[in-house]
Parts: sequence; C-alpha cells; structure tokens
Amino acid sequence: MKLVPYWLDNISPVSGTALTEFPTQADVVIIGAGFTGLSAALTLAKAGKSVVVLEADLIASHASGRNGGHINNGTAGNFQAMIKKYGLEQAVALYRFFDDAVDTVEKIIATHNIHCDFRRCGKLKVAWTPQHLASLRADQEAVKRHVDPETNFLDRNAVAAEIGGSTTFEGGILYRKSAQMHVGKFGRHLAAQAIKAGAKIFENTPMIRLRHTGSVFEVFSSVGVIQAQNVLLATGTSRKAPNWFRRRIMPVGSFIVATAPMPEELFTRILPGRRNVVTTRNIHNYFRTTEDRRLIFGGRANFSQSSEKSDIQSGQILHAALTEIYPELEQTKIDYCWGGNVDMSIDRLPHAGEWNGVTYAMGLSGHGVQMSVHLGHLLGLKLSGAHVDIPVWNRPWQPIPAYGIATYLMPVVGAYYRAKDKYS
Repeated sequence: MKLVPYWLDNISPVSGTALTEFPTQADVVIIGAGFTGLSAALTLAKAGKSVVVLEADLIASHASGRNGGHINNGTAGNFQAMIKKYGLEQAVALYRFFDDAVDTVEKIIATHNIHCDFRRCGKLKVAWTPQHLASLRADQEAVKRHVDPETNFLDRNAVAAEIGGSTTFEGGILYRKSAQMHVGKFGRHLAAQAIKAGAKIFENTPMIRLRHTGSVFEVFSSVGVIQAQNVLLATGTSRKAPNWFRRRIMPVGSFIVATAPMPEELFTRILPGRRNVVTTRNIHNYFRTTEDRRLIFGGRANFSQSSEKSDIQSGQILHAALTEIYPELEQTKIDYCWGGNVDMSIDRLPHAGEWNGVTYAMGLSGHGVQMSVHLGHLLGLKLSGAHVDIPVWNRPWQPIPAYGIATYLMPVVGAYYRAKDKYS
C-alpha cells in the first residue's frame, strides 16, 4: 500500500523551477499553487497581467491533490438551515454560487482541452437512518421548490439500485449537476496553461514575509524579493498564513483509500451509474469510481493530522467502513492510502475578500475542488479590473472559539461524533 495520493502518483511534473531569473516586479503575486492560485494565474495572465506564483512545495501537492475528486453542486450544509440563518434570497444565491463553480470547472476544461477524466455523473447524498432520511426528504423538497428542480428524492430501493444492491442506506437525494475528475491530471494541465499564458510559477519557494509600503507590496521569499501592486493569498492553514486567517480556519484531517483495479463485472455492479456518493453520518464517508476501475473511498477516519502512522490507521478504519457497505470487497486490495487537511470555516462556507489590502480565498470547507477553481477565476477577473459578483466577498468571518486549544480537542470531538453515530 502506497502512502501517497493516487492522483499524484506517476503524474508528469509541470514546473516553473526551470525559470532561471527570479523577477523583482509583478502586477500580482499569488501565494500558493493549488487550484485557486493556478486558476487565478491563468485568468490574470490571459488578461495581460504579469503574474508570479510562489509555492512552498510542489504544484497542487496539498489540498488540491489530496481530495476525493468530487465536483459537487449543492451547499455543504442543510439548505433549510441556510434559509433560516441567511434568508431565502441569500440561501438561493449561495446555492447557485456552488452550481456556478461546477460550470466554471467544466468551461476551463473544455476551453483548454484538458484531459482529466471529467464527467457529469451526479451526486447521491444517502441516509444512514430513518431520521436522516426524513431530514433529507424535507431538504430536497425545499431545494426543488426554490432553486434546483433537477434534484430527485430516492427511496431505499432506488438507492440500493444505485449502490450495488446494498441495503445499508434508507434513501437519499440525487443532485444531477455534480461531476468528477482526476485532480492530478487537472492540476498539471491547469499549471501548464497558466505558464503558457505567461504566468511564472516557482515551486519550493515559500513566502517568508509580506510588507505593505504605500501602494506597493514587498513579498519576501526564499529566493528573493518581489514588488507587486496586488497580492492574492490562495492558501490555507498548511502555509504560513497571517494569524488572522489561522484563527478562522480549523484544519480537519480527511483520509482516503484507493482500491486495486477491479474485474469489470464487479466494478460495474458496485456503482452502475458511477456517481459520487456522500453519506449522512456525522463521521461521514464519500466515494466514487475511477476510469481504471478503482473505488476511491474517504472520510473523517482519524481526528488527527496526517502522518504515516495516522494514515495507516485511517486506511484500516476506511477499509472496515468500505466493507460495511460492500461486503464483497473484503478481499479487494488497497493500493493507496493518504491523508490531508480540509480547511473548515465555522459556518462551512468559503470566504474571499480583502484584508489589509491583501486579496484572499480560504476556508473552502470540503467543497474546494470546484470552489477553488471558481474563486480563483473570479478573483483573477477582479484583480484584472473587471466587475464581478462574488456572493461570499467580505462576508463576516467568525474566529474559531478557543482556537489555541481547539486542535488538541479534535480527538475528543471525534469520539463524541462516533458515539452519536453509533447510538442514534
């Protein structure tokens, strides 16, 4: 079992390190070469702006390359709860914002002829308990009435037909606009397109310090200093972000396994529609298939940060959860196991805006594959001088309560939610 992301194994690198001269000036400096930074760099470079991207590690090597490859529409939380909290108009705008994010990914892939196994497959959100099912039914009715008539409620038999005859789930919702892709291939080609358009990307080049002097930023890196008119902070808690951001993002470990390729008959049977699936447990799972006949299966298996030890433990937990749904996969080998951090905001919404003159996009809260690309594109347009509507722009962003000790309490939180799942 390889302790590396399936998406990043055997992917040809696209590197900016071949650049021999480090620039001293740019219109925009972007910190982070994940999907947000790369999408913004592509948009800015196509608009004629000089762009420098500084990446502390390798292109798309953190959250952008360590997820499940889902490109899901629909908001992270309950739609009815969003109506109650924000009002119907804002709830609808936020829901459509996530729909638009899926469309943006598809448009970039089509425009630049990116081969990354993209397909509109739909998402199943499936219920573990009758109580969960009642909540899903009410939420689907509200979604269908107010914003997305293409959703469908599925009963127990309909979900079983979608998930290999498994009777684990009580029913669920089908969101038809969701998609999936190979995020490693996408990241490589997105970076290549940004470089082709004129962006300069420097890997293994962390930002050390940032200083704002009048109307100009000075970005200090491990290689040199760049002066820029604008800075886009397109990273999360895995980097040296200012403390203001770190206090507002909780890094939550998420872990994923990829099976060995399956025989065609078994592969076709377990997910005949090849949809994305998300469960409703508090410690939920998410899964999908790949073009080379694997099952990608993830979840909050371990409430700790990713490390070799926790990744191995999480792989064992995920294998047990996988076989609970698919007993016939008991003997199927696990080829890959990896972990990464989901940057969670307390409201589970993405946040973008301006702080002390710095533009930012962070806290994507488990919907980062599509939202990172979409926000990066929108911020690229904004920094190019275009007028764009960003529903999450400068929204109130509450700090994490007891942030200094909250990370150490995560195992306790995990134990609480496991008990809640077990006895509810």
